[in-house]
Amino acid sequence: MVRVSVLADALKTMYNAERRGKRQVLIRPCSKVVIKFLQVMMKHGYIGEFEMIDDHRAGKIVVELNGRLNKCGIISPRYDLSHDQIEDWVGRLLPSRLFGKIVLTTSCGIMDHEEARRKKVGGKVLGFFY
Repeated sequence: MVRVSVLADALKTMYNAERRGKRQVLIRPCSKVVIKFLQVMMKHGYIGEFEMIDDHRAGKIVVELNGRLNKCGIISPRYDLSHDQIEDWVGRLLPSRLFGKIVLTTSCGIMDHEEARRKKVGGKVLGFFY
C-alpha cells in the first residue's frame, strides 16, 4: 500500500498514542514538513521534546507526549487562504478562538495562524491541533 501523506500518518499516530495514554511515540517516516509541524507544536507546549533517528532510510522521530494534545489533524487538500480569511478558518476548525492553533505554510516558512496574522501573510493550510 502506498503512503499518501506522511504528515497525516504522523499526526494520526500521535493522536492515537495520546488517546491510549502513552508517554512517547515513534513516528516513521519523517520529512521536513513533519519536523516543522512538530516544532510549532513544541513551541506552544502541546508536545515535549522530540528526537530524530537517522536510520539511513526515511528516518524516524521519537516524540515525548505530555498529555495536552486533544486532537490534531491535517486539512487536505491544502487550501489557499489570505491573511484576512484566517479568522474564518479559526471559527471553522478550532473549538474556541483562544484555544488551539492552525498551522500554515507561507512564503515566510511554516507557522501558526497567530504569527501569520501578525506578519500579515497568507498561505496554505497544513493542519491544526488543540
